[in-house]
Amino acid sequence: MTDQGRDQAVAATLKGVHHSARPTWKLKETVDFYTKVMGLELIHAIAARGWGDDGHPDFIHFFFDSGQGSTIAFFYYLNTPQPEPAMATDHWLYRSVHTAWRVDTREELLAWHERFEAHGLEVMQIRHELIESVYVYDPNGYFVEVTWQVRGMGDHDAGDAALTLAAAIAIEEETGARVTSMEDIWRRKGDLVETHLGKAA
Repeated sequence: MTDQGRDQAVAATLKGVHHSARPTWKLKETVDFYTKVMGLELIHAIAARGWGDDGHPDFIHFFFDSGQGSTIAFFYYLNTPQPEPAMATDHWLYRSVHTAWRVDTREELLAWHERFEAHGLEVMQIRHELIESVYVYDPNGYFVEVTWQVRGMGDHDAGDAALTLAAAIAIEEETGARVTSMEDIWRRKGDLVETHLGKAA
């Protein structure tokens, strides 16, 4: 590539999340939840036939507008029974896969709390570090989160995140196994902080 070509090359940058996608075996209930409870507009559907590898089922892939150019999407696979769940939907590992939508104020967050309750849903509200969130389950058992970010993220957050992950990765590389103790991470992180401060002095 010439220097001129490099100057004109488009940078590989991200512009936010376009969509998240999950399977559903409850078509009407999913459409009702996301249009009536969440208040999202159904904006697109792909009726796919003969797609994918041999044996791949036909499906409807449908999208809801979730604001700011983002969407949430679902796959409804035709003539395909729902597989047995690997774990109960109230298990922490299942709940870790979820979508969180942002609101700008705590008042808006509380308005969502009230909206969910008005639809007869059980609502969980939690403040954790720099966000406060309300959670409900959708008809598929997926966690839905609405969150208010209490403060912005700055360089100090990024630096702290880098040290935390560097500490955990260092332990795994040394032991050849997964980290089993948060205290071990904190101790190693403390060592990294001391080293970092020593270099800065």
